[in-house]
Amino acid sequence: MSGDLKAHVYEADHLIAEDIEAYLDLHQHKTMLRFITCGSVDDGKSTLIGRLLYDSKMIFEDQLASLEHDSKTSGTQGGDIDFALLVDGLAAEREQGITIDVAYRFFATEKRKFIVADTPGHEQYTRNMVTGASTADLAVILVDARQGVLTQTRRHSYLVNLLGIRNIVLAINKMDLVGYAQDRFDEIVRDYADFAQRIGMESFAPIPISGLKGDNIVTHSPEMPWYDGPTLMAHLEQAPVNATRLQEGPFRMPVQWVNRPNLDFRGFAGQVAAGTVRPGDAVRVLPSGKTTTVKAIPSFDGDKDSAVAGESVTLTFADEIDCSRGDVITRADAPCEVADQFEASIVWMDEAEMLPGRPYLLKIGTQMVTATVTEPKYEVNVNTLDHLASKTLKLNAIGVCNISTDRPVPFEPYAVNHDLGGFILIDRMTNATVAAGMIHFALRRSQNIHWQAVDINREAHAAQKNQKPCVVWFTGLSGAGKSTIANLVEKKLHAMGKHTFLLDGDNVRHGLNRDLGFTDADRVENIRRVGEVAKLMTDAGLIVLTAFISPFRSERRMVREMLPEGEFLEVYVDTPLAVAEARDVKGLYKKARSGALKNFTGIDSPYEAPEAPEVVVNTATLSAEEAADQVVAAILG
Repeated sequence: MSGDLKAHVYEADHLIAEDIEAYLDLHQHKTMLRFITCGSVDDGKSTLIGRLLYDSKMIFEDQLASLEHDSKTSGTQGGDIDFALLVDGLAAEREQGITIDVAYRFFATEKRKFIVADTPGHEQYTRNMVTGASTADLAVILVDARQGVLTQTRRHSYLVNLLGIRNIVLAINKMDLVGYAQDRFDEIVRDYADFAQRIGMESFAPIPISGLKGDNIVTHSPEMPWYDGPTLMAHLEQAPVNATRLQEGPFRMPVQWVNRPNLDFRGFAGQVAAGTVRPGDAVRVLPSGKTTTVKAIPSFDGDKDSAVAGESVTLTFADEIDCSRGDVITRADAPCEVADQFEASIVWMDEAEMLPGRPYLLKIGTQMVTATVTEPKYEVNVNTLDHLASKTLKLNAIGVCNISTDRPVPFEPYAVNHDLGGFILIDRMTNATVAAGMIHFALRRSQNIHWQAVDINREAHAAQKNQKPCVVWFTGLSGAGKSTIANLVEKKLHAMGKHTFLLDGDNVRHGLNRDLGFTDADRVENIRRVGEVAKLMTDAGLIVLTAFISPFRSERRMVREMLPEGEFLEVYVDTPLAVAEARDVKGLYKKARSGALKNFTGIDSPYEAPEAPEVVVNTATLSAEEAADQVVAAILG
């Protein structure tokens, strides 16, 4: 090869390398827009996303060949390309022609990068839609031009507005099936605008499209010359993203991990939720309130000059102060709020209904606490927006409730910061996520009510009585013998000079709990109240005996956790259902079998047997006296 040719080749290679480097640098610094598509079933969400991927040239040749093949075997377009198959990855979706999971797809244009979540339309998959919307900057709400605004359109619109998504696109799809009629488009926009105004949606951008034909997706459609707004892609490229807004607020960073590789380094890692932080900034750690300054922001490439919202970083402090996972580092002179009681909107996402008073795990930011939910203030009818009276929330219901946590939590209202105001509720027995929530504000009583210190404490009361206080919790089916054994135990303890009190299920319902019925929600509240009373009695130094069916493990565990370690003895009166029913002293089983008594444990309401009780007595093989002696031995032992 001649010297001139080598020079030309070298120059060409060098230019190509520069072009690639410039392209990669440009791509790296593009903004990222996360958006969701949602709406009713068959509105064309998957088809629209497939069209966006296709028109943005984000499909490889082998994918296109596979798409063409699948369109002939599984498609719904008579052999033509079925763009929905690019997104409907689950076999069940391809067979039914619907989306049942959240499908995330990445694509990019010359101006911006995108992550789109295709969310389900069926009502039973609303939880998946909430999952997809939780991190989105924008929502594309699709409406079938033939169907107009439907119930799921309203439900999803209410949810995206509730979840704080302010950039809304109303994509009126399948305009080709209504002859591209402007009057039909205008009619749907008017209907939606009326609903949007009633839910407080500030604005939305209506765009007439055909995902299948590509009308107004990337280029303007000649079929709709009456529409002079932006195409869908142009709107997506220009829409603002949340990261910019969050960077302008005061600094907040939930601590994800305490990084301690050796004795000489202690850093606090997490993702910056809002604002900017620099070395030398004064910061406050919540909920403790301790203050210090940021010493450095170390990284693999050396110390950083600053970190902004959206970045995951490690901070080191100038002072040794207590800071751990779940704490929130904030700007010292502009901390977020700390409280243990809130008002919040809740979207219930579990088949089993919400039980007010039952303890759930609440995860907010990087912190996990135990929380209880009150009876809903109201439930929202997404069609009429009426506030409905309700004692609980069922699957997909949306309501407003008060929430109490077992310790103070740093937070901001969801409208201000999604990371510090959004939470999920987790069932403590199954570990299933049962609800998503958005904090409105802290309840005033959480700031005004404080624990009053007293001089005569529970230890002093116990010492005066010369005994160790405890709660002895008898549980079992109706007719198992709980009250009989508890009564004998109290008599034996009283004869020994012990200070006791017996709380019996029937007796308590004559006074303290006379307002409660026998639904699952009422049973939970019944046990919660009894647990609080029993705890107060142990503070007085008493040995408290309780005789309740208490059918749910979760509530028995709740009472156990109210008390110090070793002061809760669970006594399982293990009597088979057939034996308990044969006794039927009060005639309750007979009524339940005839249908005259509803929600009766063991018949049409479940009983969850203890998994690790301290004492098990079987009254089918033991006499009441023998069972009582066994329990007394456990109490004194």
